[in-house]
Amino acid sequence: MLPPLSRADTSLLGRWWWTVDRWTLVAVGVLIGFGYVMMLAASPAVAERIGQPRDILILKQVLFLAAAGVTVVVVSLLSPRGVRRVALAGCLLALIFTAMTLVIGVEIKGARRWIALPGFSLQPSEFLKPCFAVVAAWLIAEGKRNLHVPGTAVAIGIYLIIALLLKSQPDVGMFAVLSGMFFIQLFVAGMNIFLAFLSLGGFAGVGFAAYLFFPHVHSRVDRFLNPASGDNYQVQRALEAFGNGGLLGRGPGEGRVKDVLPDAHADTVFAVVGEEFGLIICLVILGLFAFIVIRALLRLLAEQDLYVVLAATGLVTAFGLQAFVNMASTVHLIPTKGMTLPFVSYGGSSVIAIALGIGMLLALTRKRHNGDLL
Repeated sequence: MLPPLSRADTSLLGRWWWTVDRWTLVAVGVLIGFGYVMMLAASPAVAERIGQPRDILILKQVLFLAAAGVTVVVVSLLSPRGVRRVALAGCLLALIFTAMTLVIGVEIKGARRWIALPGFSLQPSEFLKPCFAVVAAWLIAEGKRNLHVPGTAVAIGIYLIIALLLKSQPDVGMFAVLSGMFFIQLFVAGMNIFLAFLSLGGFAGVGFAAYLFFPHVHSRVDRFLNPASGDNYQVQRALEAFGNGGLLGRGPGEGRVKDVLPDAHADTVFAVVGEEFGLIICLVILGLFAFIVIRALLRLLAEQDLYVVLAATGLVTAFGLQAFVNMASTVHLIPTKGMTLPFVSYGGSSVIAIALGIGMLLALTRKRHNGDLL
């Protein structure tokens, strides 16, 4: 009898094990482990501050992270065609539910991005990133294969619908990440260099318009450029946390920033990491994100299928940009933006959507021979 998961094992699980990128799988597992540790460190203080049972956020996130791990593995079992089907269904549902937030959504901090469900809130726009990345890649690739198919035009149309929905919520950060992802996909697909510069100019114009017409964007940019112009309490506390943590940190549970930052378990969890575990662990986490991005791009170098190249590029771009925005805003390299750190921050919608995207990425970058997994 053949040993379990030997190279001769032709079962679904056996073929998956020998074709999936196991190093990326390990890196994702380590990030999920960091997510567990950071919830134990940061969430009890936040739960007490908002009048909830001390362990409630931990229990919820344990379930979310467990579901995320299962999602990564199950989705990574799919073929590229299966990934496309899941993305098409997911994109349609995410568009419908994102539109519903404008009507029945819960308003938090001036934005309508969530739909209240029993026990938790759903942010459907989070699922637009991975699903639209795959759908846009498929449409662009089909347009390249068959000039009679207006694939790129349809992808741009869907992007404009999403942009309108995100503007109405509003969610400028999500729009920026999704726009960056879509631009990279178009560029990799062979966008004319003149159009590329024109698009960059358009994004700059949109950014300036957001600065003029969205008060919260105006305030954050002003406070970033001139800290004395407004309240920079969260930024100052986060920077102090990194200073207090030093190289090795104050130790698990010994941090103080989680007691004073309102989103210490979510958007500013990187500051808690810096204070309790120090610079070395922060660099390890940064290295894990960089490893996943670079590893995925390297595996695409020999890929011949344009759909796979564009989809994987979009997925890894969105993943990397989200991590960059969270960490860079926490250390005051860019204006503050409420965006979670993938797998490390608290948030059910975010962690499941990111798991969906990573599962799709692993599925698309699996080793394929003679199209047998298409």
